[in-house]
Amino acid sequence: MINTDNRFSRTELIFGKEAMDRLKNSRIAVFGIGGVGGYVVEALARSGVGALDIIDNDRVCATNINRQITATDDTIGMYKTDAAEKRIKSINPECIVRKHETFYMPETSGNFDFSQYDYIADAIDTVTGKIELAVNAENACVPIISSMGAGNKIDPSMLEVEDIYKTSVCPLARVMRHELKKRGIKHLKVVYSKEQPVKPCGGTESGAGRRSIPGSNAFVPPVAGLIMAGEIVKDIVFVQTGKK
Repeated sequence: MINTDNRFSRTELIFGKEAMDRLKNSRIAVFGIGGVGGYVVEALARSGVGALDIIDNDRVCATNINRQITATDDTIGMYKTDAAEKRIKSINPECIVRKHETFYMPETSGNFDFSQYDYIADAIDTVTGKIELAVNAENACVPIISSMGAGNKIDPSMLEVEDIYKTSVCPLARVMRHELKKRGIKHLKVVYSKEQPVKPCGGTESGAGRRSIPGSNAFVPPVAGLIMAGEIVKDIVFVQTGKK
C-alpha cells in the first residue's frame, strides 16, 4: 500500500506545518484553465490547497495538446473542468473541487460569490471578463493575480510579476491599464512579458468572423501559470503572517 501521509512533506520542509494548514484551508478560484490556468491549478493542487473552484466552458481539443496540461488524446472532447477535476483528484483526493462550466463575462459575474474565495487567479482571454474580475475582486477585498498576453511569445525568462501600472510592451496590459484607471482600480498584480511578440509564420487558425488566433508553445504559457501559482502560495503563506 502506498503511504500518502507524506504527500506534501517536501513542501512542508520549506514552509512549515502552520503554512500547510493555511493552504489546506484555503479556497482559490481559477478562472480559465487553459495553457496558463491549467498550470495554476496543477501547482496549487500539488501545493496542498484544500479547495479549488475551476471556471471554464471549453472542451479539450487537439490544438490544446501543445501547451495545456490536461490536454491529451484521451481527454479530447471532455470539458476542461472535468479533465482538470480528474487530474486534481489524482494528485490530492481530499481536495474539494467545484466546477463551473461557464465563460466568465460581465453577464455571468453574478453567479459567483467572491467573498467565498481566499484568492483569485485570472487566466481568461477576454478583456471585458478580466476587467470585471478585477473590479469584483476589489469590491470583495479578495487578492487577485492576472495573466497578461502569453501568445506569440517564445522566451519564458522575460516573464515578470509587477503591478499593472508598472508594465510596458504588452498590448493587453496597456488596454488593462487604461480601463482599470477609468474604473478607479489603483493596483492589480499581474504576470506579463516584456518580450515583443513574434509574428506568426505558419498557417492561420482563424475562422470566419474571428480574430487571428495567436501562436503558442509548450513553455511560455505554462511558466506564466506556474509563476502565478507561486505568487498565490507565497501570498497565502507569507503575507497573511507578515513573514517572508
